[in-house]
Amino acid sequence: MTSGTVPQPRSESPSESALNSIAAGDAPVLERLIAMNLDSMEHSELDAKTYFLVRVAALVAMDAAPVSYLMNLGMAGDAGVTLEDVQGTLVAIGPVVGTARVASSAGKILRAFGLAAAVADADQMA
Repeated sequence: MTSGTVPQPRSESPSESALNSIAAGDAPVLERLIAMNLDSMEHSELDAKTYFLVRVAALVAMDAAPVSYLMNLGMAGDAGVTLEDVQGTLVAIGPVVGTARVASSAGKILRAFGLAAAVADADQMA
């Protein structure tokens, strides 16, 4: 065996630090996740509409659950993203992620809107 120095850990990025805090239970999870998302948007230097369309593309690429679309599309709508913008994004990424992934995400987006409608109906009944 050769002797040598032990590699030192690199310093944590703010996101890594936040994740480590969540894992250690040092901060409320939701509060940290919100802060990470706000920081992400600010640091991306993208306009809000582009930022949310990129997020939709990432959700499609990772085959995200309907609730992820629900959360992101709500904020996207507030930023001026239209259904046509989302459809255009799906068309643009189709050749990269594949038609099966796009079809799956379209169904999940529809389910997310169904969840949103159900919540809105429940709120009106209450």
